[in-house]
Amino acid sequence: MTARSTSSRVLGLAGWLLVAFAAAAVGAAASADAATFYAQLTKPSWAPPAWVFGPVWSVLYTLMGVAAWLVWRSPGPARGALWLFAAQLAANALWSWLFFAWHLGALAAVEVLVLLALIAATVLAFRRRSRMAAWLLLPYLLWVSFASLLTWWVWQRNPGLL
Repeated sequence: MTARSTSSRVLGLAGWLLVAFAAAAVGAAASADAATFYAQLTKPSWAPPAWVFGPVWSVLYTLMGVAAWLVWRSPGPARGALWLFAAQLAANALWSWLFFAWHLGALAAVEVLVLLALIAATVLAFRRRSRMAAWLLLPYLLWVSFASLLTWWVWQRNPGLL
């Protein structure tokens, strides 16, 4: 392996991590007052405390970036799989705006199901390119499945706020 190919791979990894965390930043912009808003909501006993979300999402975005990088560097064209990845990133960022910034609970509840479908499609597309990339997205798929239930529950029990 030449120095150039090693540096190219490192830059590629950095680029895909940057893409993933750029989506995180867009969602975080909508979540500036999320802790205050989240504290006002009626939540189920199984809802995580607010402090859990930051570390969990940091790990998930890191896994997403690495998964995309693995697909990007796999042999053959991966454009379709990476477009799906971009679509689910956009849907992920949109959810924060719908729920935390605009307080649109019904739309957030529907949109998180769209996000879940996009993640599942991305996992399947990534699996064709790299099994490891698909495995790296499974925690994300599971977390958003949980978030879907939580979104629905919170929306249903907070009609004055969402």
